[in-house]
Amino acid sequence: MAAPVSVQKTEEEWRVILSPEQFRILREKGTESRGTGEYDKFYEEGVYNCAGCSTPLYKSTTKFNSGCGWPAFYEGFPGAINRFPDPDGRRTEITCAACGGHLGHVFKGEGFQVPTDERHCVNSVSVKFLPANSAAP
Repeated sequence: MAAPVSVQKTEEEWRVILSPEQFRILREKGTESRGTGEYDKFYEEGVYNCAGCSTPLYKSTTKFNSGCGWPAFYEGFPGAINRFPDPDGRRTEITCAACGGHLGHVFKGEGFQVPTDERHCVNSVSVKFLPANSAAP
């Protein structure tokens, strides 16, 4: 069971700090269109933080080209991401452990040559990239 989120805001507070598209995806569990995200084909060195609460989620060194049309990572920072099986049993939702924001889904056993055999399929709008020269962890 995932720990309770530590960043709690009302729906109206989220609407003030997030763009309409960020709110749709992070708070309403939407999905951006395939191949349209800012970070899909982006491979600079740094850290990807939650766009809602700025919690560090992924190192750029864990990002890989899966060809799926969304940014793909093989693992996040320890404890930064919660997992919840979708009701249909076919996918597992991933959320920011700090604020509960929807990131995307994680898939296992797809045969990618990555250390975890996992693909975290993340909406670009759910994360904000910090270049290595300004990133904390």
